[in-house]
Amino acid sequence: MGRAFEFRKARKLKRWSAMAKTFTRIGKDIVMAVKEGGPDPENNSRLRAVIQNAKAANMPKENVERAIKKASDKETQNFKEVLFEGYAPHGIAVLVETATDNNNRTVANIRSYFNKANGNLGTAGSVEFMFDHTCNFRINPQDLDAEEIELEFIDFGVEEVFIDEDGLLLYAPFESFGGVQKELEKRGFEILSSGFERIPQTTKILHEEAQEEVLKLIERIEEDDDVQQVYHNLEVKD
Repeated sequence: MGRAFEFRKARKLKRWSAMAKTFTRIGKDIVMAVKEGGPDPENNSRLRAVIQNAKAANMPKENVERAIKKASDKETQNFKEVLFEGYAPHGIAVLVETATDNNNRTVANIRSYFNKANGNLGTAGSVEFMFDHTCNFRINPQDLDAEEIELEFIDFGVEEVFIDEDGLLLYAPFESFGGVQKELEKRGFEILSSGFERIPQTTKILHEEAQEEVLKLIERIEEDDDVQQVYHNLEVKD
Protein backbone atom coordinates (compact mmCIF):
# COMPACT_ATOMS: atom_id res chain seq x y z
CA MET A 1 0.00 0.00 0.00
CA GLY A 2 3.02 2.25 -0.01
CA ARG A 3 5.19 4.12 2.46
CA ALA A 4 2.73 7.02 2.80
CA PHE A 5 0.03 4.65 4.01
CA GLU A 6 2.39 2.99 6.48
CA PHE A 7 3.48 6.41 7.78
CA ARG A 8 -0.14 7.51 8.35
CA LYS A 9 -0.95 4.18 9.94
CA ALA A 10 1.99 4.48 12.34
CA ARG A 11 0.96 8.00 13.33
CA LYS A 12 -2.63 6.90 13.92
CA LEU A 13 -1.53 3.95 16.05
CA LYS A 14 0.70 6.26 18.09
CA ARG A 15 -2.24 8.64 18.71
CA TRP A 16 -4.48 5.75 19.73
CA SER A 17 -1.77 4.47 22.06
CA ALA A 18 -1.37 7.92 23.65
CA MET A 19 -5.15 8.22 24.09
CA ALA A 20 -5.35 4.77 25.72
CA LYS A 21 -2.53 5.75 28.08
CA THR A 22 -4.30 9.01 28.98
CA PHE A 23 -7.57 7.18 29.71
CA THR A 24 -5.69 4.65 31.89
CA ARG A 25 -4.04 7.46 33.85
CA ILE A 26 -7.35 9.27 34.35
CA GLY A 27 -8.99 6.00 35.40
CA LYS A 28 -6.42 5.60 38.15
CA ASP A 29 -6.91 9.24 39.19
CA ILE A 30 -10.66 8.54 39.50
CA VAL A 31 -10.04 5.50 41.72
CA MET A 32 -7.72 7.44 44.03
CA ALA A 33 -10.09 10.42 44.19
CA VAL A 34 -13.13 8.24 45.01
CA LYS A 35 -11.23 6.24 47.63
CA GLU A 36 -10.10 9.50 49.23
CA GLY A 37 -13.31 11.55 49.15
CA GLY A 38 -16.23 9.45 47.93
CA PRO A 39 -18.08 9.11 44.60
CA ASP A 40 -20.05 12.37 44.68
CA PRO A 41 -18.15 15.07 42.75
CA GLU A 42 -20.20 17.80 44.45
CA ASN A 43 -18.57 16.85 47.75
CA ASN A 44 -15.21 15.73 46.37
CA SER A 45 -13.10 18.51 44.86
CA ARG A 46 -10.38 16.11 43.72
CA LEU A 47 -12.92 14.02 41.81
CA ARG A 48 -14.39 17.16 40.22
CA ALA A 49 -10.96 18.07 38.92
CA VAL A 50 -10.40 14.58 37.48
CA ILE A 51 -13.79 14.62 35.74
CA GLN A 52 -12.92 17.99 34.18
CA ASN A 53 -9.65 16.51 32.91
CA ALA A 54 -11.48 13.47 31.53
CA LYS A 55 -13.81 15.76 29.60
CA ALA A 56 -10.88 17.78 28.25
CA ALA A 57 -9.24 14.53 27.08
CA ASN A 58 -12.48 13.48 25.32
CA MET A 59 -12.86 10.46 27.56
CA PRO A 60 -16.39 9.07 27.02
CA LYS A 61 -18.85 9.92 29.80
CA GLU A 62 -19.78 6.26 30.22
CA ASN A 63 -16.12 5.40 30.82
CA VAL A 64 -15.96 8.00 33.60
CA GLU A 65 -19.19 6.77 35.19
CA ARG A 66 -18.01 3.17 34.99
CA ALA A 67 -14.70 4.07 36.62
CA ILE A 68 -16.47 5.89 39.48
CA LYS A 69 -18.78 2.93 40.03
CA LYS A 70 -15.86 0.50 40.04
CA ALA A 71 -13.88 2.68 42.43
CA SER A 72 -16.85 2.77 44.82
CA ASP A 73 -16.65 -1.01 45.21
CA LYS A 74 -14.88 -1.83 48.47
CA GLU A 75 -13.15 -4.75 46.77
CA THR A 76 -11.49 -2.46 44.23
CA GLN A 77 -7.92 -1.95 45.34
CA ASN A 78 -6.61 1.58 45.64
CA PHE A 79 -3.45 2.79 43.94
CA LYS A 80 -0.45 4.10 45.83
CA GLU A 81 1.29 7.18 44.46
CA VAL A 82 5.07 6.67 44.41
CA LEU A 83 7.70 9.11 43.11
CA PHE A 84 10.94 7.76 41.63
CA GLU A 85 14.05 9.88 41.13
CA GLY A 86 17.08 9.12 39.04
CA TYR A 87 19.54 10.09 36.36
CA ALA A 88 19.34 9.20 32.70
CA PRO A 89 22.59 8.94 30.70
CA HIS A 90 24.67 12.13 30.45
CA GLY A 91 23.49 13.44 33.83
CA ILE A 92 19.88 14.23 32.90
CA ALA A 93 17.65 14.39 35.98
CA VAL A 94 14.42 12.37 35.74
CA LEU A 95 11.33 12.28 37.96
CA VAL A 96 8.78 9.49 37.51
CA GLU A 97 5.31 9.73 39.04
CA THR A 98 3.57 6.37 39.38
CA ALA A 99 0.27 5.01 40.65
CA THR A 100 0.63 1.34 41.52
CA ASP A 101 -1.17 -1.55 43.18
CA ASN A 102 2.09 -3.52 43.40
CA ASN A 103 5.04 -1.46 44.55
CA ASN A 104 7.56 -4.31 44.24
CA ARG A 105 6.71 -4.73 40.57
CA THR A 106 6.92 -1.02 39.88
CA VAL A 107 10.26 -0.59 41.67
CA ALA A 108 11.76 -3.52 39.77
CA ASN A 109 10.51 -2.24 36.41
CA ILE A 110 11.65 1.37 36.88
CA ARG A 111 15.07 0.26 38.12
CA SER A 112 15.52 -2.04 35.13
CA TYR A 113 14.71 0.77 32.68
CA PHE A 114 17.37 3.01 34.19
CA ASN A 115 19.96 0.22 34.41
CA LYS A 116 19.50 -0.94 30.82
CA ALA A 117 19.93 2.62 29.58
CA ASN A 118 23.13 3.20 31.59
CA GLY A 119 21.29 5.49 33.98
CA ASN A 120 20.69 4.96 37.67
CA LEU A 121 17.75 5.09 40.03
CA GLY A 122 18.44 7.48 42.90
CA THR A 123 17.23 7.81 46.47
CA ALA A 124 14.41 10.03 47.71
CA GLY A 125 15.37 13.69 47.45
CA SER A 126 18.26 13.16 45.04
CA VAL A 127 16.55 14.86 42.11
CA GLU A 128 13.23 16.31 43.26
CA PHE A 129 14.82 19.52 44.55
CA MET A 130 15.80 20.41 40.97
CA PHE A 131 12.15 20.84 39.97
CA ASP A 132 9.44 23.29 41.02
CA HIS A 133 6.22 21.47 41.88
CA THR A 134 3.38 23.55 40.44
CA CYS A 135 -0.35 23.34 39.79
CA ASN A 136 -2.24 24.77 36.85
CA PHE A 137 -5.80 25.55 35.80
CA ARG A 138 -7.13 26.11 32.32
CA ILE A 139 -10.33 28.17 32.29
CA ASN A 140 -12.66 29.49 29.61
CA PRO A 141 -11.17 32.89 28.66
CA GLN A 142 -14.58 34.64 28.34
CA ASP A 143 -12.82 37.81 27.13
CA LEU A 144 -10.84 37.90 30.37
CA ASP A 145 -7.73 40.01 30.79
CA ALA A 146 -4.72 37.92 31.88
CA GLU A 147 -3.11 40.72 33.92
CA GLU A 148 -6.37 41.46 35.70
CA ILE A 149 -6.89 37.79 36.58
CA GLU A 150 -3.32 37.54 37.84
CA LEU A 151 -3.86 40.51 40.16
CA GLU A 152 -7.19 39.13 41.40
CA PHE A 153 -5.74 35.70 42.20
CA ILE A 154 -2.28 36.65 43.46
CA ASP A 155 -3.51 36.43 47.06
CA PHE A 156 -4.54 32.80 46.41
CA GLY A 157 -1.06 31.83 45.24
CA VAL A 158 -1.28 32.37 41.47
CA GLU A 159 2.10 33.46 40.13
CA GLU A 160 1.62 33.49 36.34
CA VAL A 161 -1.29 33.73 33.90
CA PHE A 162 -1.13 33.07 30.15
CA ILE A 163 -3.61 33.04 27.29
CA ASP A 164 -3.34 30.56 24.43
CA GLU A 165 -5.68 29.18 21.78
CA ASP A 166 -7.23 26.71 24.25
CA GLY A 167 -8.02 29.06 27.10
CA LEU A 168 -6.50 31.00 29.97
CA LEU A 169 -3.85 29.26 32.08
CA LEU A 170 -3.13 29.99 35.73
CA TYR A 171 0.03 28.67 37.41
CA ALA A 172 0.61 28.44 41.16
CA PRO A 173 2.69 26.41 43.63
CA PHE A 174 1.52 22.84 44.25
CA GLU A 175 0.18 23.63 47.73
CA SER A 176 -2.10 26.39 46.37
CA PHE A 177 -4.21 23.98 44.30
CA GLY A 178 -7.15 23.73 46.71
CA GLY A 179 -7.39 27.46 47.35
CA VAL A 180 -7.25 28.42 43.67
CA GLN A 181 -9.77 25.74 42.70
CA LYS A 182 -12.18 26.87 45.41
CA GLU A 183 -11.95 30.53 44.41
CA LEU A 184 -12.39 29.81 40.69
CA GLU A 185 -15.51 27.78 41.42
CA LYS A 186 -16.79 30.42 43.83
CA ARG A 187 -16.52 33.08 41.12
CA GLY A 188 -18.23 30.88 38.55
CA PHE A 189 -15.30 30.40 36.18
CA GLU A 190 -15.55 27.37 33.90
CA ILE A 191 -12.55 25.16 34.68
CA LEU A 192 -11.67 23.26 31.51
CA SER A 193 -8.86 21.22 33.06
CA SER A 194 -6.35 21.28 35.89
CA GLY A 195 -3.26 19.42 36.91
CA PHE A 196 0.22 19.38 38.35
CA GLU A 197 3.65 19.80 36.78
CA ARG A 198 7.25 19.52 37.88
CA ILE A 199 9.18 22.21 36.05
CA PRO A 200 13.00 21.97 35.96
CA GLN A 201 14.77 24.95 37.46
CA THR A 202 17.55 24.60 34.88
CA THR A 203 17.85 22.54 31.69
CA LYS A 204 20.70 20.80 29.88
CA ILE A 205 21.42 20.66 26.15
CA LEU A 206 22.95 17.50 24.68
CA HIS A 207 24.23 16.68 21.22
CA GLU A 208 21.84 14.72 18.99
CA GLU A 209 23.13 11.21 19.70
CA ALA A 210 23.15 11.72 23.46
CA GLN A 211 19.69 13.31 23.34
CA GLU A 212 18.35 10.23 21.53
CA GLU A 213 19.70 7.97 24.28
CA VAL A 214 17.86 9.96 26.93
CA LEU A 215 14.62 10.18 24.94
CA LYS A 216 14.60 6.41 24.38
CA LEU A 217 14.78 5.86 28.14
CA ILE A 218 12.02 8.39 28.80
CA GLU A 219 9.80 6.80 26.15
CA ARG A 220 10.36 3.35 27.63
CA ILE A 221 9.44 4.57 31.11
CA GLU A 222 6.32 6.30 29.80
CA GLU A 223 5.11 3.05 28.25
CA ASP A 224 4.91 1.35 31.65
CA ASP A 225 1.30 0.93 32.83
CA ASP A 226 2.16 2.08 36.36
CA VAL A 227 3.66 5.38 35.18
CA GLN A 228 1.50 8.50 35.30
CA GLN A 229 3.98 11.24 34.32
CA VAL A 230 7.67 11.61 33.54
CA TYR A 231 9.61 14.85 33.96
CA HIS A 232 13.22 15.66 33.06
CA ASN A 233 15.59 18.59 32.62
CA LEU A 234 16.68 17.83 29.07
CA GLU A 235 16.20 20.75 26.70
CA VAL A 236 15.00 18.94 23.61
CA LYS A 237 16.29 20.26 20.30
CA ASP A 238 14.58 19.29 17.03
